[in-house]
Amino acid sequence: MANPSRLRATALTTSAVLLFAALTGCGGDSEDGDLTHQRLDWKDCPAPSEAEGGGSAPSPLPNGTEWECATMKAPLDWTKPKGDTIGIALIRARADGPADRRIGSLVFNFGGPGGSGVTTLPAFGPDYAALGTRYDLVSFDPRGVGRSAPVKCESDARLDVFFQQDATPDDGAERAELLRRTRQFNAACEKNSRKVLPHVRTTDAARDMDLMRQVLGDRKLHYFGISYGTELGGVYAHLFPRNVGRAVFDAVVDPTQNAEQGALGQAKGFQLALDNFAKDCTSKTTECPIGDTPQEVKERIAKLLADLEKKPIPGISPRELTQTAATNGIAQSLYSKDFWEYLTEGLEEAYDGDGKILMLLSDSMNGRSENGEYSNLAAANAAINCSDDKARYTVDYVQRRLPRFRAASELFGDYLAWGMISCTDWAVPGAADHPDVSARGSAPILVVGNTGDPATPYEGARKMVKALGKGVGVELTYKGQGHGAYDSKNKCVQRAVNDYLLDGKVPKAGLVCS
Repeated sequence: MANPSRLRATALTTSAVLLFAALTGCGGDSEDGDLTHQRLDWKDCPAPSEAEGGGSAPSPLPNGTEWECATMKAPLDWTKPKGDTIGIALIRARADGPADRRIGSLVFNFGGPGGSGVTTLPAFGPDYAALGTRYDLVSFDPRGVGRSAPVKCESDARLDVFFQQDATPDDGAERAELLRRTRQFNAACEKNSRKVLPHVRTTDAARDMDLMRQVLGDRKLHYFGISYGTELGGVYAHLFPRNVGRAVFDAVVDPTQNAEQGALGQAKGFQLALDNFAKDCTSKTTECPIGDTPQEVKERIAKLLADLEKKPIPGISPRELTQTAATNGIAQSLYSKDFWEYLTEGLEEAYDGDGKILMLLSDSMNGRSENGEYSNLAAANAAINCSDDKARYTVDYVQRRLPRFRAASELFGDYLAWGMISCTDWAVPGAADHPDVSARGSAPILVVGNTGDPATPYEGARKMVKALGKGVGVELTYKGQGHGAYDSKNKCVQRAVNDYLLDGKVPKAGLVCS
């Protein structure tokens, strides 16, 4: 939810890689120039690039399986398939079960848009060990992301300033400054990435996935999409319904919403998650260090943010914790119940004048590493969102909509409302009001919604099921907290997903796990 760029639905896995934490294989040219016939040259994976978030080369899985990397050639412009090409970075771990039990490749997209699958999959590979018995686990950097023709915008130093600015302006001067910086960011994207910007839409990435399916040698695309990855999967199913194999959508984007409706839904979702956090802290047998009642917890957080607007506190030197950075850090911690203890500790320290923990959480959301380098998460997120979303909101329009957003969330309403201007003056026109995911003729797609999800509210799962069409979407409800369900380790959810992906057993529609 990094502001002013609107993170439509960033998966926890993407941000957690950044918080806790050139491919050498190029596809061989096919003799006839048909990219579906290219051979991938799989080699040991290098350390992630700066655009992917940096760090060390991926470690083997606990069973000793090594990660392999390669680059697939894809058309820069899918309307000109014989024209210029770009490289799509891939990573895989070969199936470790009996060869005669191997199903094929299972392709993951972890969300964003803008998250690097090449760094995220190995970081969380052990969570999918059961699926690795029958599938090659595969992920990729979508076009515009990481090592795949990455979008470049501002320098690291300029991004530090960009993410510290006042993202909830209160008067005309502050509104003008927010708009000026947004336009400056967008102009930098156009200047530094002019060639690739028109070609990073979700429909382009979906076509890359179908090429990937063929190059990997699979008759059907078996797919696990998380967060924005559910939107990408839905668009793929719309374009290639007959090519869908076994597919799971987890932490589901509502495909019927435009950008404003999505932002408003997130305001409600993050407010719900904050309410649940406050209740959880004050319901424990031990004393909650940040308030005696849920209401007091929320009131103290609101006061902290108001105080930070007037006077920031020390963060990670030389940067200070501003109101924007603190709001961003709080939002990041609400993506997973596992992060709630860090939010409690971060708030407790901030009340004492130390903003390090909240700033670390904010940096994670923005793709900033400890050495001050940014991944291209924010740049790619803006490029993909603004290419997909047709709406272009003005400052006056946002001002008129503020009451609705404030009613949805006193804490996050203004923040998400003003994020809607992120595509103002974007160089490439947006494609549509919302994606088309109708997929008549597709194999069943398991759609998993989490009732406590802040970033992709639960209602989106049912909307996705309906939009996919009769006989395609199969809904599963998880009564839990956090962004996504499978990685919650809930046995009921994991059993249903594994039974479908491994054995083709479609669960009964309407299954509820808690």
